[in-house]
This record gives sequence, structure tokens and C-alpha cells, in this order.
Amino acid sequence: MVTALVPIAPGSEELEAVTVIDLLRRAGVAVTVAGLGDGPIEASRGVRLLPDRTLAEAATEDFDLVVLPGGGPGAQALAADPNLQTLLRRHAEAGAWLGAICAAPSILAGAGLLAGRSATSFPGWLDEVADVDYREDPVVVDGRIVTSRGPGTAMDFALRLIELVCGREKAEEVEARLQRPTAQQLFAAGP
Repeated sequence: MVTALVPIAPGSEELEAVTVIDLLRRAGVAVTVAGLGDGPIEASRGVRLLPDRTLAEAATEDFDLVVLPGGGPGAQALAADPNLQTLLRRHAEAGAWLGAICAAPSILAGAGLLAGRSATSFPGWLDEVADVDYREDPVVVDGRIVTSRGPGTAMDFALRLIELVCGREKAEEVEARLQRPTAQQLFAAGP
């Protein structure tokens, strides 16, 4: 079974975190949600998220995928956690998949994992990272690192992660069950 870790902190963007957690679980991925401390985390819009365990407890485990949700304050809190920095470097060296959306690609940059790579983020979060080939695509894959732009791209990001870790067939199966229309279908329906 594919395993994934989704670290969250106060101020994490709940739409990104919950979308990733939900869709990965729909694909059969064993997702562990880890908070910086014990108890519920208040996300960026006041939604309370309940982690499975603390990041300190999960940091010694190995996962196939580590996904970082954005939200400025949450990303800054996660970036300051030494357990996470160590975990990200260890997983990168082991060839695990790493994903980050919105402000969270800055965490990967701070860990030295985006040097010489293509990546995207919420506008402004990678501006001062000189050695990143910044893209404005909704989802960017470079090697085993996947980045995305923000809440509006969270579903595309999660589906791409599923495709990469579980296969295209599983990603298509999950997407079909979502009954998600294309933008063309939405706009053709009129007012």
C-alpha cells in the first residue's frame, strides 16, 4: 500500500490540505496527517483540522509521498520545524515523492530541494529563489518533486499525485467518481 504524510500547522490552507488528504484516501493511499503539536490545528480560514499524530512522532517513519499544503502562516510554521527539514531531505535522498502547493514550495526551496529545478507556487513565494526555473503552470513535475499554485489547483494537484504514485488508471477512476465537469462544460451551461 502506498503511504503518504501530510504535515499541517496553524494557518495551513484547509482547502489544499483536505483536498489532498481526501483524494489520496479515495485512491487507497494510507495517509497520515501530522500536526506540529497535539490536538486540533486551526487552519487559515478557521476550520479546525485534527491530525492523526504529531510531526515529531511521524518524522522517524518512511513514506512514499510527503505532501505540504500551503497557507502562508502554516508554510512558515512548517518551514521552521527542524523535524520536517530533516524528513524532507531524507525522503528526497531515498527517492520518495515530494509535493508542495501554494506557499509550501518555499519550504522545499529552504531545504535546498528545488535548486536547478522547475517549480511553481502561489505568486511571490519563490520570487527570491534564484536557482528555480519558475513556471506558471497549474502543476509542475520535475523529477520526483511536484508543485502547484494554490487552492484553485488543489484537485488537479491531488489527481496528478495519485497518477504518479498509484498509476493513471487509479487517477482516472478517482476523478470519474468526482463527477467533475470540465471548465468548458461549466461555462457552456450559461448563467
